[in-house]
Amino acid sequence: MKSKLWVLRQVDPIQRGFLSQALSISSATASLLLNRGVTTVDQATAWMSPLRTHDPFLIPDMESAVDRLYQAMQRREIVCFYGDYDVDGMSATSIYLSFFRRLGAEVRAYVPHRLREGYGLNESAVRTLAKEGVSLLVTSDCGTTSHREITLANQFGIDVVVTDHHQSDMEMPPALAVMNPHRPEARYPFHGLCSGGLAYKVAQAYDGKYGSGSVPVESLLDLVALATIADVVPLQDENRLFVREGLARISRGARCGIRALKHVAGISRECTAETIAFKLGPRLNAAGRLDEAIKGVRLLTTESEREAKELAEDLEQLNRARRDLEAEILQEALAQVEAREWPGGIVLYARGWHLGVVGIVAARIMERFHRPTVVIAVDEQGIGKGSARTVPGFDLYRTLTACRDLLMAFGGHPSAAGITIQEARLPEFSDRFSEIAETWIRETQSVPMLHVDSEVRLNEVTLQLIREIGTLHPFGAGNPEPTFAVKGLDVLNARMVGEKHLKMTVRQGGSVPFDSIGFGMKSLKEHGLSLKTPIDVAFTPELNHWNGYDRIQLRLRDIRAADRES
Repeated sequence: MKSKLWVLRQVDPIQRGFLSQALSISSATASLLLNRGVTTVDQATAWMSPLRTHDPFLIPDMESAVDRLYQAMQRREIVCFYGDYDVDGMSATSIYLSFFRRLGAEVRAYVPHRLREGYGLNESAVRTLAKEGVSLLVTSDCGTTSHREITLANQFGIDVVVTDHHQSDMEMPPALAVMNPHRPEARYPFHGLCSGGLAYKVAQAYDGKYGSGSVPVESLLDLVALATIADVVPLQDENRLFVREGLARISRGARCGIRALKHVAGISRECTAETIAFKLGPRLNAAGRLDEAIKGVRLLTTESEREAKELAEDLEQLNRARRDLEAEILQEALAQVEAREWPGGIVLYARGWHLGVVGIVAARIMERFHRPTVVIAVDEQGIGKGSARTVPGFDLYRTLTACRDLLMAFGGHPSAAGITIQEARLPEFSDRFSEIAETWIRETQSVPMLHVDSEVRLNEVTLQLIREIGTLHPFGAGNPEPTFAVKGLDVLNARMVGEKHLKMTVRQGGSVPFDSIGFGMKSLKEHGLSLKTPIDVAFTPELNHWNGYDRIQLRLRDIRAADRES
């Protein structure tokens, strides 16, 4: 098993010492803060204590949006909240529905079918909603590039408010309001909100200007946390507060739909970001991948325990079917990878692949081969639709922009994107994408890297350090879980537990012994090591609760033979 390249993040020792002394925190925690761009005492205090949110009216067009929503309320107009079919879109739509329905608005939801309609606004849906008497259409997680569809809506007398966080180098569409933090003229101080976060800011702005009656805005934070974690936006700034408070609500089971989803997922403990990312999020996404995403919206907004139970069980079955389908397509994709050399990015495509799982397969391929990856499903008409995933540092959006002459459409973020392409263009696109990625790999580093926040002595790993780390939760994109390194450890004992987990007891010099666990790391032999070999370890410290006692444990990220200096 090959060790990663450890990259020790460098910090200014004078700044580290100043933060450590001013805040009475350890040097290791001060290093963590500096590595996250926190350089002043005020910034550090904000990271380590509850945060305040920003003024929602700094978001472009916010005033126009809430005024139009208030007008629709007063006139009893029919308002449609139109969301994307992923967790962010479902959650944002559910936030709007939950807030405005309780205010007595005439509201409905529309989520397009992934296979029949595709991503974003579509003309057929606009025509249908016009016939149903909708006069205000509010999008979630889509709309920034929907110029033609919004023009059509305007022709039908429908005002459109866009809530979206996708990047675009195009002019804004002809909507009444386009609330996108990536607009060049945006004055909002934080650009990392997902669409669920933006929908929450709309509710916050509406409450500030017109009031929310008996609807506490904070009751929506569980939905914001779902969206923020599932959409992998940075857990920085106010996103940290949203997720921290939202996870507490999810853990308490405040919303019956989420309670039911936790039950089918077998979750009884306190919920973490990992719970959302690996348990709840995939089950919600399964609705949009294989069936109707509106089921996810219904689950998140229902107040009926019976309906919640039925919908959660339905999503559980869809998720199982998704896993089977994913495994089948992954094997076919791996066969394509093994059939040729891939010096740069990987582009895989085939007819018959299910569009609903190509994004997951792309992520699996990317993780296995550490290459930017695009996986495309081609339909019977020769149109390919696919998803792209990337390694840290490689900007997908910029790369696809360089390939735009070969694409019918594309959109997304630097780390994840979607494309539409004619089948005949696929070989040329594959070559160009791979060439751009190869150039990037040559100029950077193709070996998987492990970023280490700080090197410490084992006797610095204390309960105080773990408590200080706890103030930096939640961890995720943009706020990674802390990783420390200790060098020159003696291995007192080591064994494999379960089928593939490495359990060790280690000591540094005369320190007390520490237990450690390396999930999926198998045995010392797998790493070319033995009990007699001094080792370096990269780890995250944590408390292990066992038999009524709390003991510090090192959760291993990587191990290697100690360097000579150790």
